[in-house]
Amino acid sequence: MDGARVAAIPYHPRRQFELFHERKERFAVCVCHRRAGKTLAAVCDTILKATKTPNGRYAFIAPYYHQAKLAAWDYLKQYTEDMRPKQPNESELKVELWNGSTIRLFGADNPDSLRGAGFDGVVLDEYAQCRPSVWGQVIRPALADRQGWATFIGTPQGRQGLYDIWNGRGQWEPMKFYRLMLPASQTDFHDSPITRQEIDDLRLTLTEDEYAQEFECSFEAAIKGSVYGKLMAAAETDERITSVPYDPAALVVTSWDVGIGDPTAIWFSQTCGRETHLIDYYEASGHDIAHYASIIRSKPYSYAAHILPHDAEPKELSSGRSIKEVLESLKVQPVEVQPLSRIEDGINAARLRIPMAWFDAKKCERGIEALRLYRYEYDEKLSTFRGKPVHDWTSHAADSFRYLCEGLARGVALSSFDRELTYPDPQAFV
Repeated sequence: MDGARVAAIPYHPRRQFELFHERKERFAVCVCHRRAGKTLAAVCDTILKATKTPNGRYAFIAPYYHQAKLAAWDYLKQYTEDMRPKQPNESELKVELWNGSTIRLFGADNPDSLRGAGFDGVVLDEYAQCRPSVWGQVIRPALADRQGWATFIGTPQGRQGLYDIWNGRGQWEPMKFYRLMLPASQTDFHDSPITRQEIDDLRLTLTEDEYAQEFECSFEAAIKGSVYGKLMAAAETDERITSVPYDPAALVVTSWDVGIGDPTAIWFSQTCGRETHLIDYYEASGHDIAHYASIIRSKPYSYAAHILPHDAEPKELSSGRSIKEVLESLKVQPVEVQPLSRIEDGINAARLRIPMAWFDAKKCERGIEALRLYRYEYDEKLSTFRGKPVHDWTSHAADSFRYLCEGLARGVALSSFDRELTYPDPQAFV
């Protein structure tokens, strides 16, 4: 092993990333403006750490595989050119250093490619766009036996993802992070890859929300093309995202987006007067219908209806039964199949429902996050949003919520609110 070769790296960090490279914390979060150099810093930081750990295993993970390749592959090849005994593996996007350490690129859209692996360190790029379950179910366990480190980098996309990490909310609260926030207004332009003049031009040409999010690292700016973003922000402002306990006097309606390869998402709601209470949410993948039926039966709820999508009624060739029939045979009743409708109509039903909805912040956390991030696809060529939302991890919760709102609008379980009214004694006012 040639130690001198391993240690050589032609990288000179920006002044504002120097403390990041010197950090002692196991976990780090870097919230930086676009083109600040955070990807280069994270890649080179990984290389530097790999040179100090013989036979180490490292990963750079982006929301999508092609995104990881576009963002980091050229950097990884360039800065390890004098440090590897053989050419990079182009098919696996992997480089091996002289000391036996490997660095490989992955996409969070294919979590199975990460399962079973152990890592000494990982970088999660644009974590705000990654499926939340990837960290807890795949990446964090992969760091356990090696006590590996993790660095989260990206630019805000609303109050989720990086927002929770930055503020130490929820599962991130016990973790000690090195934190770096670098908005354009605080950058040092002497060694910046972007000029002050360019920042001034961007401020004039972008919308206020776009500039605030992309260059001032604002978690409060509206997500571009968000379907329900402003309505969910209003719900939070009105403190309707809070603790919403189950009311035993009101029946529960569930709505399902049933996935085969994709996750299955289930909302649990109660109608209390004019309000819709979202008291629970469940999402999982890789299970059969019996698993979800057992989840339904395990809850301490009394049910009025279970709303399924329109494609739950046709019989499957393999079993000769429909999803509806299977659920009914598993004691999940009564089942209502939502008629086929235009997605626009369902979105409108959801938009009318959200202002009167209350969400349990803890039990519905993943569903709430999905509704905040659910967005329309942007057509770069036409410079406009398409009529169809992006199909990603947020779609399952959003589709399930849409079925719920359509079902409630057409009168499913109108009698679900059955609290006995107690009137005061008239003599008390005499």
